[in-house]
Amino acid sequence: MRKPRDIDSELKALAERAKQLKERRVQQLGELVIATGADGMDAETLAGALLSIVETTDAAKRESWRKRGNAFFQGAARKRGEGTERQPDSARTPDGGTAPA
Repeated sequence: MRKPRDIDSELKALAERAKQLKERRVQQLGELVIATGADGMDAETLAGALLSIVETTDAAKRESWRKRGNAFFQGAARKRGEGTERQPDSARTPDGGTAPA
């Protein structure tokens, strides 16, 4: 006979994981604000800019912002000397590194 599942402990584990993910998301947002220099702005201005972005439905404008953001992250990675560019799974070795070219 199978052992019954402990649904309560599974739910607690899932809730804890969700809490950790939310905390990490908030931390990363703060790091992004600092990295872009937006921490020098007052909260009201930053909130207004974010609200404007959310309300924008122009696909071309959004794509332009996405490209700028991508360029920012690529430049930040180069400055740190890290290779944060996403690589296809086929280019990765089993240990998580990249296969030699």
